[in-house]
Amino acid sequence: MKWTARKLRELKGGDPFAALTAYDAFTGRIADEAGLPLCLVGDSLAGTVLGYDDTLPVTMDEMLHHAAAVGRVVTSALIVADMPFMSYQPSVADGLRSAGRFLKQARSDAVKIEGGAHRAELISACRENGIPVLGHIGLTPQSVREIGGYRIQGREPEEVRRLLDDAMAVEQAGAFAVVLECMPASLGAKITEALTIPTIGIGAGPDCDGQVLVISDLLGMNRGRAPRFVKRYADFASEAQRAVEAFRDEVGSRRFPSSEHCYGGDAR
Repeated sequence: MKWTARKLRELKGGDPFAALTAYDAFTGRIADEAGLPLCLVGDSLAGTVLGYDDTLPVTMDEMLHHAAAVGRVVTSALIVADMPFMSYQPSVADGLRSAGRFLKQARSDAVKIEGGAHRAELISACRENGIPVLGHIGLTPQSVREIGGYRIQGREPEEVRRLLDDAMAVEQAGAFAVVLECMPASLGAKITEALTIPTIGIGAGPDCDGQVLVISDLLGMNRGRAPRFVKRYADFASEAQRAVEAFRDEVGSRRFPSSEHCYGGDAR
């Protein structure tokens, strides 16, 4: 079964579902073969793949490149592509044009747009033109300069009211679901209860309809401290380091390649 925005919206209020980011054929296949309903080509690839300090430098061409790679191998999950910084902020027309490129050039199924009520017009325009939209409120990484860093949102009463208003605006504009990032669990639960579309939490508590993580965090591909909401289910970085060092040592001692890794026959 190929997941669609309509089918994913029907998961509201059911058993919690899992989603993951993916950036290439390898990670796309892992997410898809696990049976996840949603695969997000996140602009978090800025840091996990491209080595940037934040998501702001990543371009449309870079996002299209990676979204297309995921699109070539994912056959079941709904593929959602992140709209990168300044691909939609200048105007609704710019945003609509950029969103259309993901569906036309990368064969994505939907796009994700950061922001609440001030993105309602763009979300509505996309929907009216056949482009499903996943909303994203709370901590919005593309606004990290304005909000003063990666800080929890929704701790003050005025922030709670604003985020509730943002969530309702995103739903009313036509988003099929909304990501809630980095907010108190109680607020994640409150927004989830208030909406008729699914919420997908990342650091927003256990009561969201779904949960998403960055696949590099989940697999332990990154070194250093992870955000509080991350659970590492594997330690790929350490295992990869061990494998590379073993290869280095075996080459240096002539244990690799051994006879089993060589072709037979006499040189003429």
